[in-house]
Amino acid sequence: TLQWETLGRQFVEYEQVAPFLIPEEQQRRLLDFLPLFLKAWEQSAGVIVFPNIQLLASEVSKLLTKEIKRSLNGKPAEEARLALEQLLQQKGEAEDGRLLLKSVYLLSQTDLRTMWNIIGSGLPAALMQCLYLFFTFPLKKTSDDGETSEDDTQTQEMLVKIMLNMYREEQGVEELLAADKLQSLIIATASLWDQCSHSWKVPTGRVLRTISKAQTKNSIVYLQAVDCIKIAIQNLFKLADTLPACDVCEAASIVLCFVKDSYPISSALLTEFENNDGYQLLLKILLRCEGLQQNEGDPYLDEILDMLTCLTTCGKTELKVSGNIVHPQLPHFDFEQTRSSGMTVKNLQAFQVLQSIFQKSNDQHLCGRILAAIGTIWAWDTVNFFLLEWTLQPINQFTDIIHFKPHPVQVQFFRLVESIVLDLSYVPHEILKKVQYLIKENVVPFCTLTALRCLLSMTRKDLLFSDIFRDSGLLGLLLALLRKQAKILRKSAGTHLPGLEEGTEKELNAVMLKMVAALTVGSVRNTVVLKDYGMVPYIKIFLDDECYRSATLSILEQLSVINYEEYMSIIIGALCSSTQGELHLKLDLLKSLLRILESPKSHSAFRTCSGFNGLLSLLSDMEGALQDPPSGLWTAVGQNCILELVFYTLQGITAALHLDPANSNFFQRHGLFEKMAEDLGSLGCFWTQGERQIPLSLEKTRTFAEFLDAAFCSSEPFPMWLKNCIWILNFLDHMVKGTLHLESYFKERKPEMGEVSRDDQEGPQAQEEYPVAFKRPGNKLLASAYRLWEMGDCAIVHPGAVCVMVRLLPKLYKEGHSQLSQEIQCAVVDHIQSLVKSEKSRQVMCGSGLLSTIITSCQDAFRNESHPLHLPLTRVFEKLASQAIEPDVLR
Repeated sequence: TLQWETLGRQFVEYEQVAPFLIPEEQQRRLLDFLPLFLKAWEQSAGVIVFPNIQLLASEVSKLLTKEIKRSLNGKPAEEARLALEQLLQQKGEAEDGRLLLKSVYLLSQTDLRTMWNIIGSGLPAALMQCLYLFFTFPLKKTSDDGETSEDDTQTQEMLVKIMLNMYREEQGVEELLAADKLQSLIIATASLWDQCSHSWKVPTGRVLRTISKAQTKNSIVYLQAVDCIKIAIQNLFKLADTLPACDVCEAASIVLCFVKDSYPISSALLTEFENNDGYQLLLKILLRCEGLQQNEGDPYLDEILDMLTCLTTCGKTELKVSGNIVHPQLPHFDFEQTRSSGMTVKNLQAFQVLQSIFQKSNDQHLCGRILAAIGTIWAWDTVNFFLLEWTLQPINQFTDIIHFKPHPVQVQFFRLVESIVLDLSYVPHEILKKVQYLIKENVVPFCTLTALRCLLSMTRKDLLFSDIFRDSGLLGLLLALLRKQAKILRKSAGTHLPGLEEGTEKELNAVMLKMVAALTVGSVRNTVVLKDYGMVPYIKIFLDDECYRSATLSILEQLSVINYEEYMSIIIGALCSSTQGELHLKLDLLKSLLRILESPKSHSAFRTCSGFNGLLSLLSDMEGALQDPPSGLWTAVGQNCILELVFYTLQGITAALHLDPANSNFFQRHGLFEKMAEDLGSLGCFWTQGERQIPLSLEKTRTFAEFLDAAFCSSEPFPMWLKNCIWILNFLDHMVKGTLHLESYFKERKPEMGEVSRDDQEGPQAQEEYPVAFKRPGNKLLASAYRLWEMGDCAIVHPGAVCVMVRLLPKLYKEGHSQLSQEIQCAVVDHIQSLVKSEKSRQVMCGSGLLSTIITSCQDAFRNESHPLHLPLTRVFEKLASQAIEPDVLR
């Protein structure tokens, strides 16, 4: 602070004596003061506390302006350029020019009032003349390397920063009009770009862009009066034929800035630009940018495209168009609500440049930027889509040529088409007809695939498209194509035909199936069309390939709406004909079946199509699948996958029995619970040797709920066979309650195109994978649920499932695990006892055959009073016998 106060007093003294000094002495005193000022600034970390800073700025700027004019006075351009270099980079004793430049540089960064004083000194015009010379006349380097020195760079940075600070103010631009160097510099950039100083190209562009943004009415009149834009365009036409594309873009972007930035004030420069073939120039320049590397010239190319996009909204009058809205349209579409609310297209000439570039170029970057520009124009105002499509029809015309474009451009284009429906809620019928024709012709499979994905996205938005694409013939076209592909698949079954089902072609089949699935969802009429086309036998063929299966099942599920029997016949038939190793085919079929069985109307069809026997045959086919260790075919299959198949099979049976007396009676009458017990018992985790078990005195006893908790939620080691047995008993217990079909233990996995098949992912590490219900350590939810069950008075829905649990009871055994085996047996019996403790439960169990099942399945326990199961089984028997004794039990 003391230093600044001292400087302040010194400057006051200077002000007082300056009027009485000769100019040379006045200048010397000011130059002697400036080093002290700069030193104080450096020592105060750039903080200036100087009361007379505006006056200082004015004095220093005037002196710098004077020195620049003196250096330039009467010299030819090249000599003047050299004189400037010497003035601003002087060293040692004679460094007045650099001292003045640095002082103005610092003062120009203080405040606006100080900047106004600098502008009023005449410095803006003087520095513009400097910039013109530096840009136009490159200095001949005498050094061997020819590189710009550090001093040159610092001088350039200070000069440019001062100019940027001055010219961003309108007052600074007005000061330029007294000289003729502004229009000279603009024209020089458009004519001498290949001859100018390379190191001054970018700084000159920055300065001119700053001036462009601060244009005034007077500056526009000035540029118009000297035909600046006209001359610049004429010169750029010449450069466009000789210069590299990126250089022409850089030069043209400067001229276009003045045209675009001036428009909000006056349309004069835009009119001059248009009258002198400015749009043809831009088209010529942009088409020359084909093949540029991604990073070569991109900033200036993108800048031109951005400015050209903005020019589409520059026009005196609103476009008046009246289009014919073709119906049907989406329910929430209302054209009246799309009326102009902002930046609407008024300049079709500018847009035609964008449109012509896309039509004439196949360059990925260029075409991609054009599509992005169109998306931007639509985003400015939704009415712009209609204004353009009802006049120039860009999207309509682009559809005819899109298959010639690079793949990324095709993807971008169809996303734009998709946005018409998804964002504008408008159905462009004419465009959709052309897209459909593109699919029919299938000239470029990738383009066909991308187009079909676009239509698929639309179809999923609203059911209206199910009618539109049926009436347009698209549904029939897809069915014909799928019939052809299905015949090829059927012919090549078991063999591999090279190229037949690879890459894009396979993806195309998958998307066609998804499209047919989307068109039939919720549309009985379209499902009837599919059936009338005789497509059902052909659709079935796609079930075998996992990447087609999801969509195929969706189509078949829609078929069930009009014919449950046909659906059930297909699914049950596919389940029964699947091979032992096609586990995931079976899983997908079962999940589909479960979705249909949610409708009670499907239960009868399930029964008449041998659904129960079909599902039980799946269990029979898994004989030995859960052995530990696994053997044969099952070695490569994770036990989690096998358990999943058991789960979904039992779920399907439970769903078919749910609230359906006819199915329940059928299942019971035909002894299918006994068959189920036999099939489950042969899975490999249950004991099948038949030796008598030696009764042991149990050291500890746990409930069934505690076993579940210990097996899956704690760190206690449990043998694999026991975990599998507990899982199956858990499934059966939920079946008893009639809730198994509502449970969900396994993660959904839906393979899409490009993903590895689940069969390929399955490996040895999957052996210990278990359903997600017990994945989190310490999860007590299921155990708590069982305790609530045992405390409550829950009804038994399927008593036959209790008999299955009893039949499996003696098989809950493993050599080497006698203590654990009998403990789990006791836990299961106690659990069964809890199931039948209420009178309501015992009434349900009457006629189920449970008493005879207990006697025949657990003879050892009944005959041996010391057996741990004897007492709990006797209690179960007594409870049931008190209700009613069946004739076979008496026998």
